[in-house]
Amino acid sequence: MTTSDQRVAVIIPAKDEEDRIGATVRAARAIPHVDLVVVVDDGSSDGTQKAARTAGATVIRHSVNRGKASAMETGASVVAMRDEEGRPARLLLFLDADLGESAVEAAPLVEPVLAGAADCTIAALPPQEGAAGLGFVTGLAFKAIRRATGWRPRQPISGQRCLTRKAFDAARPLAAGWGVETGMTIDLLVAGFTLQEVVCEIKHRTSGNNWAGQRHRADQYRGVFMAVNGRRFRRVRVPKAKRRQTSVDFEPYNAFGG
Repeated sequence: MTTSDQRVAVIIPAKDEEDRIGATVRAARAIPHVDLVVVVDDGSSDGTQKAARTAGATVIRHSVNRGKASAMETGASVVAMRDEEGRPARLLLFLDADLGESAVEAAPLVEPVLAGAADCTIAALPPQEGAAGLGFVTGLAFKAIRRATGWRPRQPISGQRCLTRKAFDAARPLAAGWGVETGMTIDLLVAGFTLQEVVCEIKHRTSGNNWAGQRHRADQYRGVFMAVNGRRFRRVRVPKAKRRQTSVDFEPYNAFGG
């Protein structure tokens, strides 16, 4: 197989993103190697489904909101059904629905996975204008990942990720709610997969300091807390005696030193 044979499917969980989903889908379709964009409309009450389909996406709808992890699993299942026997399974590129035209800037996530340098790449985004959080959620996720695996990611809760089908299947079942990214990172590193952060000039909608923003961050914190404590209770971690001792920013990281 050559890299030109490898196809990529973009999966976009979406809820009430009528205003942005069309631009996000069109930009995602422009990423090299992408031949399929799947939007999972997770119980929207607006025109998200129609806007996504008009922009060229394959749309699957949850009649009620099931949460991000469930939407990711649904999207991956749809891609698996579209994969062809005798051809390599598509790489899975997960993107948030609110990226708009900047979704095309996720393209650098594909190359390290395509080349076999990493099993999963994670986007490191520039500072986002209007962001009002104090870093509690990010701090919780960072400490949990470092404690369980030794890795020190810059942006541990980034939702923009490209990974192989094998890596995705190894991370299942996904952590519920907003803990999905933290849980996935820990589970993949403990299973021996190689992860890498990649700088991407992506922009997304930020949570302000109003009541809605504070509630959103509280929900995020709760989700990460549950994912972290569930894995701590089950002792999901890389034994310190086997653990790689250092990590270098933006280079592939394997917790076992590979």
